[in-house]
Amino acid sequence: MTDTPAFQDLYPDHWALCYGCGRLNEHGLKIRSFWDGDETVATIVPRPHHTSVPGFVYGGFIASVIDCHSTGSAAAAAHRAAGGDPAVGPYPRFLTGTLKVEYLKPTPIDAPVELRSTIVEVKERKVVLATSLFSKGVLCARGEAILVKVPETWTPKT
Repeated sequence: MTDTPAFQDLYPDHWALCYGCGRLNEHGLKIRSFWDGDETVATIVPRPHHTSVPGFVYGGFIASVIDCHSTGSAAAAAHRAAGGDPAVGPYPRFLTGTLKVEYLKPTPIDAPVELRSTIVEVKERKVVLATSLFSKGVLCARGEAILVKVPETWTPKT
């Protein structure tokens, strides 16, 4: 990782409210993703209220963190592909077109989870990613996502 800001820190304020990755959502997870070579990485600490069965993380939490890390990674990949400086925003905003999650092993709740994404394809309006979720060094889940760029003409309702 570098000293650059997290991808999500470079969203314009009106796109920074997401429950998973929005820096301006006081109740959110505040996922922060970074480049690590050609992969992207994020580390998130599950909280007790993310429990499924005692000792393990709820599957919806796993899907959510894969989803939000993927949207941030898509934004960074598109920004990089366009020749943008990774430390300078604003980053474009991407939303999930499809998300497939495979739950491979139960994910312990007593340790941080690490997400690692590989950029599979970058097009003008679409980015495809493959993400692996690890806990204690063990691969617990995999995700595949197709992310779609939000049109510049689309403005959020206030």
